[in-house]
Amino acid sequence: MFSTNSVAEQTLHVSPVEQAPVIDGKADEIEWSTVPAITTIDRIANIPIQLQAVTSGITLFIKVRFPDETENRAHKNLVWDHDLEMYRAGPKREDFFVFKWNMNPHATDLSLSGEQSYKADIWYWKAFRTDHAGYADDKFHIYSETPSTRSKRLINKNGKSYYLARRGDAGSAAYRGRQLTEYTDDDVYSLEHQLPSGSRSDVRAKGQWSDGYWTIEFARALNTGNPDDVVISKGTVLQFGVSRYEIAGRKPDPSLEQPLAGSGDIGETLFLNLK
Repeated sequence: MFSTNSVAEQTLHVSPVEQAPVIDGKADEIEWSTVPAITTIDRIANIPIQLQAVTSGITLFIKVRFPDETENRAHKNLVWDHDLEMYRAGPKREDFFVFKWNMNPHATDLSLSGEQSYKADIWYWKAFRTDHAGYADDKFHIYSETPSTRSKRLINKNGKSYYLARRGDAGSAAYRGRQLTEYTDDDVYSLEHQLPSGSRSDVRAKGQWSDGYWTIEFARALNTGNPDDVVISKGTVLQFGVSRYEIAGRKPDPSLEQPLAGSGDIGETLFLNLK
């Protein structure tokens, strides 16, 4: 965890509230209309993202708002190929939002082109896979010069190889794969829902899309007690970044309904100040 007493270019100040917000994506509590906000620009999507934060004393709440022309709540559908008589991967991709928190004892570049290894706590909201349950997927990233199981090789800004390993926290995700061997319909889901468990269920989140904007509310205990989570301590400043799209190190894919899915990255370095 990185903590500092310095002031960043943009700092998200956490305001205390007596009444905790309801995590429903509506963000209609009066507290959200009175606390300060910051606006950052998404590096890949080139859209403004507004952030606000409050705390009830033991829990951090963050409100996110950004423009999106369409609401996408289907993900990795399967399309029946009548010639081959089998299902093939479809083009649908859900909407996403990612918080990426520095878990190192020093400041570092949390992007996918940095020059230092790091570990980051990931809060990954997914419109289809996690929103149904009222959670974000709690995961972590390891960016290292050393390859590991299922890590992806990346080339940093100086042409050096680094490897991105994306791991889920201990517990179960809010979704699981479906095994389909026979025809049921022309277009079907490849995943089915379930409730998350363990440390993977530490982050509550709910989003609502209306009039061309997503509003997403996040909530997490300041200290979950789990070793795979960043500790949010009073009196410290935490480095983080955000991304509108999944941070997976993939290139844009024009064949997808959302070509930028999987090609997200953090932009501006941000800091959270919990006084």
